[in-house]
Amino acid sequence: MLLAAGVMLPLPVLTGCSSEDDGPPPRAAWDIASAPRSGTAGTGTLRWALDATPSTLNAFQKTADTGTQRIAGAVLPSLYTLDARGRPQRNGDYLTSADVTSTDPKQVVVFKLNPKAVWSDGRPIGAEDFRAQWKALRGTDEKYGTARNAGYDRIAKVEPGDKEHEVKVTFAKPYTDWRSLFTPLYPKSVMGNPAVFTAAASKGLAVGAGPFMVRRVTDSEVTLVRNPRWWGDRARLSQMVFQAVPAEKRAEALIAGRLDLAEVDRTTARRIQATAPGKKAAGPGRGSSAPGKAGAPEPSTGGRETAEATRNGEAATGTTSTGEASTGAAREEAGAQGGAAGDTDKNRSRTRALSRFTLRKALDPAYTQLALNGTKGPLADERVRRAVARAIDRKALARLVLKPMGLPSEPLGNHLLMAGQPGYKDHSGALGDPDTNAAQSLLADAGWRAGGTGRQKALDGKTDDRGSRHGAPTTTGGSTNPASESASGAPPAAGDAGRSGRLRETAVVRKKGRPLVLRFVLPDDRTGARLSTVGERIARMLEKIGVRTEITKVPGESYFRDHIATGDYDLALYSWPASAYPATDARPIYAKPQPAADGSLVVEQNYTRVGTDQIDQLFDQALSELNGGASRSLVSRADARIWAAAGSIPLYQRPQLIAMRKGLVNAGAFGFATPRYQDIGFRR
Repeated sequence: MLLAAGVMLPLPVLTGCSSEDDGPPPRAAWDIASAPRSGTAGTGTLRWALDATPSTLNAFQKTADTGTQRIAGAVLPSLYTLDARGRPQRNGDYLTSADVTSTDPKQVVVFKLNPKAVWSDGRPIGAEDFRAQWKALRGTDEKYGTARNAGYDRIAKVEPGDKEHEVKVTFAKPYTDWRSLFTPLYPKSVMGNPAVFTAAASKGLAVGAGPFMVRRVTDSEVTLVRNPRWWGDRARLSQMVFQAVPAEKRAEALIAGRLDLAEVDRTTARRIQATAPGKKAAGPGRGSSAPGKAGAPEPSTGGRETAEATRNGEAATGTTSTGEASTGAAREEAGAQGGAAGDTDKNRSRTRALSRFTLRKALDPAYTQLALNGTKGPLADERVRRAVARAIDRKALARLVLKPMGLPSEPLGNHLLMAGQPGYKDHSGALGDPDTNAAQSLLADAGWRAGGTGRQKALDGKTDDRGSRHGAPTTTGGSTNPASESASGAPPAAGDAGRSGRLRETAVVRKKGRPLVLRFVLPDDRTGARLSTVGERIARMLEKIGVRTEITKVPGESYFRDHIATGDYDLALYSWPASAYPATDARPIYAKPQPAADGSLVVEQNYTRVGTDQIDQLFDQALSELNGGASRSLVSRADARIWAAAGSIPLYQRPQLIAMRKGLVNAGAFGFATPRYQDIGFRR
């Protein structure tokens, strides 16, 4: 799923250094309030905010969103979950073992199911459920219209194993990411009928097999209750109610006491931190006990807010994850903190209400990138794309977004893995460090040379009827947010007109008399406001090499559909979720576009339209390589080639900021880790 927001990175990373496969998770990988199950009340209702009520509870439909994933994780089998470092872990509630038992002549995997595992209607989970899901998702029946069939299309057959409670899966082609399959697992009653697959799950799930089950679905919330047939540790909560609360209404909902757990923006996060006068907010992970079996949600039981089904390319325009500072947010925050210090009853009441919450923060498993459209105009030339990349100071941008929240502020060095994931390496060296002279040399080699000056006007964010800034093309958009600039540790660019709106002279590069102008498209919604500061800083960086940008705001609801997906942009900012299975999930994002029979270009999810045959080959080899280390090595080589192609420039991981009611435990900022829903509860 596309996430139109920023991302960030958990750990300072040196170019060329790799993470170890073992050891504790990196700093800020997760931040939960761990506590023994015995210390919880064993009852209660948790109210958890979602961006919107899911349109479907089928995670494999194209309309599935993060809410779908959250609910599916609580009510359906997850054969493998993720730990805090994004590593797949066998879920003992459903599997006693899972092994590759043969590779010649074909790969065979035998899943040994927990004999106690049953659906909520009493039927044992078995091979018929696996077979129905394979047939629905393998991509041969158009009636299912699935969001993805990756991996399922490599299966030759699914059948009962040689022993009771075994399922044998035989692959037609080797598949390294076989652990990604059958999670979540749906009953055959859902997967065995296309009509049920596409419709029945939209208003609930009649049958499940998790610690919770769906009780009710309305236009504004989904209510889960304990599953009476659950065989594992009894859920400590009586109910979980997932409420649809838009990002801009989260703060008021928290103050009114209508929520217990919610992802919030920077402004709300700081207001919560400010309710503890004289006390410095704990850094990421402080106060959280180490993950462990006894009483705490194991990092191995982790699912992230953006899971594999979000890879369908649909825009998550309602995402509440934030990272970018904005003028409005800074002013709102200042006003909120100033008001909290005042004497009015209203402000004191609001402060008391927010003091009932604590802030948990981690690095979201997703990254914000600068996308460069490589199909048209100057950016079709790889030299120009590389010049743009060399002009960007990614460290300054990471500091701008992450440092104010006390999170590690190193830029991300990999398209396919987050720092701390097995196999992570920083491959940004394939492009080189920021270097104005090198960038200008690349432009000159492509025929773009300094040939005069262009007069432009900075009008402090004022826009015309189209949403484009006056004086277009404009290089900066005239940032008016001194707070964001000081946060980055970098002074305003020389020659910035700032608030004055006066004319200034800017050297530009030209080719055959035409200036190099790039159209920088951003959404005009709440997310776009946060991205504007980052976009304007990038524009000033490009100004230094003589590249002019035209920052254009477009409606947020059509940002991806009408602009990113169609290629109607030169530069853009948007985010991708990370994956525990990059060979599978990242391939369509970076696959080389192919011409269709009608002359159009099939881009899959590669919205920058930049790809190479070599990258495709490396992904194909990684998918078929059953040796984990060898597969990661091929993925690593693919990432280095993606950097060199300069179609997308990873900037930073996004902050995950969670407001959590005091007394709630085994919840918080999960990062990669799948929540262990049965352990979440309130202290006695």
